[in-house]
Amino acid sequence: MKNRAAMGRGRGRSLVVPPTEEAVEQLKAALRDVGVILPSLGVDPVTAASHMPDPLVQLGRCNVRVAAQLIAVLRRAAAVETVEEET
Repeated sequence: MKNRAAMGRGRGRSLVVPPTEEAVEQLKAALRDVGVILPSLGVDPVTAASHMPDPLVQLGRCNVRVAAQLIAVLRRAAAVETVEEET
């Protein structure tokens, strides 16, 4: 079963997956744009060195303040998406 986020939330959008390092940089920038910094965010070295087609991205650890910021951002995004789906 595929992750709904990976399927573009089921609305027919296709997901373009950038190279791993580029994806990490884009994720860092997107999080920074909404005020969230994950200090340990990076490419997982074990899967990057393996033959896996899609290496893992380590989101890492963060303090509770950053976790609260991330929760708020995700909830706002979910609320906006819900409104967009209703219109």
